Amino acid sequence: MTALSSLSTRAIATAIGDAATRWCDADFPPRVRVTEDIAERTGYSVPAVEFALDALFGELRTAALLETIGRELGDPAALDAPTPRILPLGRIAILSSRTTIGVAIPAMCFALCAKNDVLVKDREDRLVAAFAETLGEELEAFDRALHVENWDARHKGTRLQDARLIVVYGNDETIANVTSEHAGSARTIGFGSRTSIGFLGAAAQSEPAARAVALAGAARDASLYEGDGCMSLHALFFERSSAGDPNALAAEFAAAMERAAIEFPVGTRSTSQRAAMLQERNLAAFRAAAGNGAAFCDEHLSFLVLLAPPTQEPPKFLPRTVVLLPVGSLEEIAAYVERHALPVECLGVTGTPRSYAELASRIGAARIAPLGEMQRPPLGAHHGGRPRIAEYVRFLDVDGEHL
Repeated sequence: MTALSSLSTRAIATAIGDAATRWCDADFPPRVRVTEDIAERTGYSVPAVEFALDALFGELRTAALLETIGRELGDPAALDAPTPRILPLGRIAILSSRTTIGVAIPAMCFALCAKNDVLVKDREDRLVAAFAETLGEELEAFDRALHVENWDARHKGTRLQDARLIVVYGNDETIANVTSEHAGSARTIGFGSRTSIGFLGAAAQSEPAARAVALAGAARDASLYEGDGCMSLHALFFERSSAGDPNALAAEFAAAMERAAIEFPVGTRSTSQRAAMLQERNLAAFRAAAGNGAAFCDEHLSFLVLLAPPTQEPPKFLPRTVVLLPVGSLEEIAAYVERHALPVECLGVTGTPRSYAELASRIGAARIAPLGEMQRPPLGAHHGGRPRIAEYVRFLDVDGEHL
């Protein structure tokens, strides 16, 4: 039995949704307290942190939780039957080791909706702990079911000892270490480093208003979180046209990046990041002098747009740095992704997203979204292409009974 076993999934989801609604208020005292701490930890500007919190808690609604649970388990009440065929796993540990703001919270909420006991490794800003306190105010049982702690590597083994499942958000090395250390004692699910790309079709380019909207959206997707997140845009492909001027398009995109830097001011950057951006700008300028491509940036190097760099090179995973690449077909995008073995999370597009399903499937993307919406995934989106709640339950089959 877990601490939430006697409660209905709807009651759990309702309490989560009510707590999230309180966190949607920018003046909610716990949110005010952690906002500056998040900005200090991540190096992001406060407007970027506010955007992240609005997106996170704005999606964490009761209806969205129940809709996702019903889609994956067949019925939101599947765990509530007197003799259930879908059961909680037991104890789940969630390790949040990435810069992404609140990345562990949706997973934590779905694990709780599946009536598990949950342990979360929090970050220094204590965002998860602060939200857990609000959850406890909404439903007392959360105080027994949910434990949020911050520990270092020396104490990791004892904390994870009884976990049936360990969910890790981090780089590939972190995931490999956790998997090897706990192999045989718990199943591990890892969400490693991924990136996102975009495509600007000819139709959107030819219509000035549509082009401006798409480029503004792409600039926001590239600028938020300084390019750190898996939804961050690092490569924008555009359909080559005899009537279009690539340099004019790049200049317009650069102007959109400059406006995005006003809306979401540049965060803290390391010396090595600034040096790397400067080096890439100088290399692009050298190529441009020979008639190949171009570089666009402002005087502060707030952003960097690299037009038509060599396709033999992968994107530059640097703050607010986007490679702008002309293509004659979607096949060229797939070839580029495959050449560089890019782990793609989201494909941002213009036009109808479903028309790009074949490309997304080929490149291994988990999501297709309009440019400008890449950084706002819906709650039911399959992060990393994985289920939202089905990972956190086990199924019981009874021979001879209709299931």
